[in-house]
Amino acid sequence: MNIKLLLRLLGAILLVEAAAMLPALLIAIGYGEGDALAFVWPMLLLILIGVPLRLFIKAEQTNLRAREGFLVVSLAWVLLSVFGALPFVFSGVIPNFVDALFESVSGFTTTGASIMTQIEGQPHGVMFWRSFTHWIGGMGVLVLTLALLPQMSGRTSHLVRAESPGPTLSKIVPRMGDTAKILYTIYGVLTVAEFLLLMLAGMNAYDAAIHAMGTAGTGGFSNYAASVGHFDSALIDAIVTLFMVLFGVNFVLYYKLFLRDLKEIKANEELKWYLSIYVGVTAFITLIILPQKGNFFTALRYSSFQVASIVSTTGYATDNFDLWPLAARMLILVIMFFGSCAGSTAGGMKICRIGMLSKQAVREVRHTIQPRKTMVVRFEGKAVDEGVLRQVATFAFIYVALIVLGGFLLSLEGRYDMMTNFSAALTCVSNVGPGFGEVGPAGGFSGYGPFAKLLSSFLMLAGRLEIFPMLALFHPAMWRK
Repeated sequence: MNIKLLLRLLGAILLVEAAAMLPALLIAIGYGEGDALAFVWPMLLLILIGVPLRLFIKAEQTNLRAREGFLVVSLAWVLLSVFGALPFVFSGVIPNFVDALFESVSGFTTTGASIMTQIEGQPHGVMFWRSFTHWIGGMGVLVLTLALLPQMSGRTSHLVRAESPGPTLSKIVPRMGDTAKILYTIYGVLTVAEFLLLMLAGMNAYDAAIHAMGTAGTGGFSNYAASVGHFDSALIDAIVTLFMVLFGVNFVLYYKLFLRDLKEIKANEELKWYLSIYVGVTAFITLIILPQKGNFFTALRYSSFQVASIVSTTGYATDNFDLWPLAARMLILVIMFFGSCAGSTAGGMKICRIGMLSKQAVREVRHTIQPRKTMVVRFEGKAVDEGVLRQVATFAFIYVALIVLGGFLLSLEGRYDMMTNFSAALTCVSNVGPGFGEVGPAGGFSGYGPFAKLLSSFLMLAGRLEIFPMLALFHPAMWRK
C-alpha cells in the first residue's frame, strides 16, 4: 500500500474542496446574511490539512494500483462529505452534525434527499453551497481534481474507474487528465446553457444557478419547498425536463457530436434504450393520470417532467407522484432502479446493465431450448465478454441485496411503514432523492433517527460509487500489506 501517494492525493482533493467553497463564500459576503464565517473556518481547516499533505509528503512511486484507487476514492468521498457538512453546522442552518452530514452526503452523491424541514428563508450562501455540492459530485470529485491538477501524473485510471458510473471506463483521449478536462468542458457548457435559458424563462440569476446546478448534477436540491413546482411555469418545466434528459446521456456522445461523428451516436444502443424507456414510460403514465388531471397536455406536462426526473435520478418535482394511481407509481418505482446511461451524471443501475441483463436472460432461455448452440450476448454491436456479464450480474445482485438489507435495517427503528423504508433504501442507493410514503416528494428524511440517517448516508455513498469501492473498505484484503 502506497500510503504516501494516497495521502498526497487526499491532500489535493481537500484543497480542491477548499477552493470549491469560495463561490459560496463570495455569495455569503455579497448578501451579508452573517453566514460568511461558516465557510471561512472550513476553508482554513481544509487548507491547513491539505497543504502539508501536498508539500511535505513525497511519494517515490506515482502509479496507483486498483486497491489504492478504490481506497482513495472511498476515503475522498467520505472526507469531502464530512468537511462539506461544516458550513451547515457553523451557520446554524443544520446544527446537528449527523443531520448536516446526511445533507452533505446527499448533495455530493447527487441524491437530493433532505432532512431540512424549512427550506425557504435560509442564507443564500449556505443554500448555494448545498446545490453546488451536486455540481461538484455530478461529474465526480476525482475527475474534477484531475482536470484542475494536471501535475497529478502517473497512472490515474484506477481513480476514475472507481468513481465512474457504468461497467466499463470510456476514455475520450489517451491521457486521463485531458479526458477530465473535456468532460468538464461539456458539463460546464450544458450547465451554462440551462442557466441562461432559465433566466430567459423568468428565473432570477440566483434561482437559475441553483436549479441549473441541481439539474446538471442530477441532484435535485431546490431553494423552494415546492421544488420546480414553485414557479408554476410550463416553459420552465419544459427547459428543466429537456436538460434532465440531456444530463442522463453518456457525455462521450456529446464529444462525438462535437466531432460530428453522427454515425456512432445513431448506432449507440444504450442511448436507444434510454430514450425508448423515457418515451414509453411517459406515454403510459400520461394515459394513466389523464383522468386525474382532466387535460391531456397537463397530464403530459407532469408525466414527462417526473419521468425525466426519476429516470435521470434528479429528483425535482412539479407534482406529488405519490398521489398518482397505483399503476403510475409502480412504473415510477421500476425506473428508480434503472437510472440513465453510463458515463452520465445520473445514478441507478444504468441502462447498459439493464440491457445486458435482459439479453443475458434471453440467451439463457434460448439455451434451455437449444443447449448445444453457442450463443453470445452482443451490446453496442460487440460481443460482451463473459467476465463483464458476470460482473454485471454480481453488481445487480448486490444492488438489490443492499436495498433489501437497507430497507430492513431502516425498519428496525419502527418509525415508518414498509413502503417508506424500502423506498427510502431504494432512493438512496439509486441516488434519486424522493421515494414513497413519508419520504415522498412532499416528505423527507427528517423523521428518521441518527442510526437511519447514517445508514442512509452509507447507502448514498455506496450507490454513487457503484457499490464496490465502499464495500471494499470492509474487506480484509484492502488493508493487507
